[in-house]
Amino acid sequence: MFSRVSQQNLDAFTALVGDLLCTDEVQSLKAICHHGMSCYDHSLFVSYLSFLWARKRGLDYRACARAGLLHDLYLYDGHDPSAHPGLQCFDHPVAAWHNARELTELSPKEENIILSHMWPVGKYLPRSREAFLVNTVDTFCATVELSKLYRRLELGKKLPSSAFFPALS
Repeated sequence: MFSRVSQQNLDAFTALVGDLLCTDEVQSLKAICHHGMSCYDHSLFVSYLSFLWARKRGLDYRACARAGLLHDLYLYDGHDPSAHPGLQCFDHPVAAWHNARELTELSPKEENIILSHMWPVGKYLPRSREAFLVNTVDTFCATVELSKLYRRLELGKKLPSSAFFPALS
């Protein structure tokens, strides 16, 4: 299922999200622990798989790649209850949406993808096939990460991660 990244896919993916990867905000995700790894690598995992699966299904793969990368752009320590007002699962999609809107222009579809990525736990309903896709991919990625399969299968070497963008590391 997880073969090496093809250069063609990596080039197409980088063309869509490269401007975001260069920002201080996205780079700062490397310092945030999320599911036992950096939030940066988790976000790249979600973004890249969403991009691939959306492209294969004829969906808006640009929106999936960009919103997938920004879906956890909450920029605070989620393990610190004083960093956010309520429960992390409810707070972080809204914080990520606010931060993403300040970082770049978002389409309504991208906004909904970010806000609804915690559905059905979160309160925002996915309103497009792309939002359902990113939601499902995020859940899949979190499961792979929390079950330690990400490390056991050495997915960081097979999928875009910090190692794939050395100029940005």
